Amino acid sequence: MPEISRFYGIIISLFWRDHNPPHIHFSYGDFECTISVIDRIVQGSAPSKVIVKVNEWMDLHEQEILSLWEKAQRGEELNRIAPLK
Repeated sequence: MPEISRFYGIIISLFWRDHNPPHIHFSYGDFECTISVIDRIVQGSAPSKVIVKVNEWMDLHEQEILSLWEKAQRGEELNRIAPLK
């Protein structure tokens, strides 16, 4: 599972050939979640401040994330996306 970004202790990853809908995986300490790219449905639990930060990052990089999702579906190498600052 390639790491595509990291900021504020949050690690964002994608799985190769993962199931639809397009989503990212993120972890923060002992918390692990997924969040769908289009409708932002969260599965798992994390502090609300972390989910807010992940959504802010996704707002800035949605098209890049979707592009990486397509690459991941084909099993291609994934580049990193800039962290939230």
